[in-house]
Amino acid sequence: MFLKSVTILFCIICHSLHAGVSEWVTMTLENGHMKFPVLVEGIETMAIVDSGAQINGLNESFKRKHNLDFAEGRPIKLVGVHGKENRPTYNGVSVEMFGLKTKLNSLGSINFGGDNSALVLGAGFLQNYIVQIDYPNEKMRFVTRDSMKLHDFVNVRVKSQKDTGRPIIKVNLNNQTDVWLLLDTGATSGVFLERSVASKNGWLDKYPVVSSKSQGAISHGATDTFSLPTFKIGPYELENVTVDVGSEGSITNVGSQVDTSFSRIKGTTVRGLLGYDVLKHFILTLDYKRGQAHLGLPPN
Repeated sequence: MFLKSVTILFCIICHSLHAGVSEWVTMTLENGHMKFPVLVEGIETMAIVDSGAQINGLNESFKRKHNLDFAEGRPIKLVGVHGKENRPTYNGVSVEMFGLKTKLNSLGSINFGGDNSALVLGAGFLQNYIVQIDYPNEKMRFVTRDSMKLHDFVNVRVKSQKDTGRPIIKVNLNNQTDVWLLLDTGATSGVFLERSVASKNGWLDKYPVVSSKSQGAISHGATDTFSLPTFKIGPYELENVTVDVGSEGSITNVGSQVDTSFSRIKGTTVRGLLGYDVLKHFILTLDYKRGQAHLGLPPN
């Protein structure tokens, strides 16, 4: 199974780490995605670390460009922000990352951006260790749990979804309401919010709104965008944060990516996604499995 292959790969990586901490890996910023280099079937390409993805995925655009063919596994129902669709999974995909080679199975067929990126690495990859993403300096590293007591440094309210284990984070919007958002390192927006929250608080009438389209894992959809004057996350307060909501009458699946009961998490309703346009200011340290996180600012 894929989880087993990733666990074996991780154990090898950890064995080679000095004091349980890897070297920093340079990331490439592209359309709000933080990517790092990998080889897929011997082809130089990029991968995205996505804390919002319950599955690991293979980009269809990359697959078509290089005319790749893989054995198909059990299909899944993939749920993106703008739709639901049955998709195949792929087995036996040769991948080299961090100088190590493995074969990955159960990679879901997904769409994201152009054909120069191949992989999205989600839950099956992230649950094995602590990841640090230094957004301002565009680099990432991995830390073993026995070398960092993250719970001693937690400064934001994060917990795991009951059914998926994905991290959700509590924030305050405009000094008016607290909401839980999916902490999504693969999302390019700042905040993608349920339209009902914005409507209830009068923000769509109070602030200028721009209509546009956004791309999800399945398809694109119409959105309305406005800036929220005040946004609080842990000990930090940000100004004029961009917020996207689905256009009036549209159906969006905020906070879910696979077809299961994700709308309620231990009695907590998830109201949207928190993505790159907010996280770009911070160094994020995330323990996916334990639902713990720390946000810090880079040294001056």
